[in-house]
Amino acid sequence: MAYKKTAIRGLASLASVIFFAWGALIVLKGVWDVCGGQPEANFFSPQPWEFVTREQWFRYAGFEIIYGVTCLALGWYIRRVGKHLPEWIEREETQEELM
Repeated sequence: MAYKKTAIRGLASLASVIFFAWGALIVLKGVWDVCGGQPEANFFSPQPWEFVTREQWFRYAGFEIIYGVTCLALGWYIRRVGKHLPEWIEREETQEELM
């Protein structure tokens, strides 16, 4: 029989790197929105903050920060659990997989 080898720890590491990168990007975007950003609606409205109020904008920026921190935490958790996974697993290929 043929055996199929799969890298399990590598998949967990890849997922954690993706979550870390995405979370860091979103946290930076949220901090930018809180400190100096403004909605695009301000560029097209007669008066700034007419369509989107500052309160709504800060609520949205807060959501971005919370979402980013959650992605960072999930990446950290996957990395931590991934250390306990085996490097590789081997299993027999079924007849359907061979065809």
